[in-house]
Amino acid sequence: MRSHFDEQLARLNRGLTTMGAMCEEAIALVAKSLPDGDRELEKRVAVLDGEIDQMERDIEALCLKLLLQQQPVARDLRQISAALKMITDMERIGDQAEEIAEIIFSLDGHTIPMHTKIHEMAQAVCKMVTDSVDAFVKRDLALAEAVIAYDDVVDDCFTGIKNSLIDVIARNPTEGEYALDLLMIAKYFERIGDHAANIAEWVRFSISGHHDE
Repeated sequence: MRSHFDEQLARLNRGLTTMGAMCEEAIALVAKSLPDGDRELEKRVAVLDGEIDQMERDIEALCLKLLLQQQPVARDLRQISAALKMITDMERIGDQAEEIAEIIFSLDGHTIPMHTKIHEMAQAVCKMVTDSVDAFVKRDLALAEAVIAYDDVVDDCFTGIKNSLIDVIARNPTEGEYALDLLMIAKYFERIGDHAANIAEWVRFSISGHHDE
């Protein structure tokens, strides 16, 4: 019975890894589409968002099956509970990546130097998502803590971009609408970083039983 349960837990880990990889791909695609607004990339992100939504449903069903049909001990129960929380954050990451893709496409190739900073922010949050899922699968508490701490770096990056865009508007008010679109993109990336930090916090809970409210 335990061996079957362990097989199901391994399946759960594989599902989370796959879902995390989809989130990484979605973030990478929207970063790649800056500044050109490639329509095909936008479509691919939309498809990925649908696949992420389906993965959430599949993993949720597996978690409920494990809870109802097995008798998990405390450590297993924490792992399954954390997985249920993590997939919610991953699903939101997919949604926000799609929102970013739609904004980028609407920019119609308009460009100012802020794209480089936003691209760097996208790479940072992509690493946070990757590391948070790796921490869960490897049960690596130190890596989870590093992801949580790195969210401050992403927040600082957002603040820097926001201040730069304010300067752009002050110098050239005709760029105001475009600058606000870029600010929204940066805000979505900042939220993705928050979701990655949430995932890492649930990883910490699954390992240690501790979770900050």
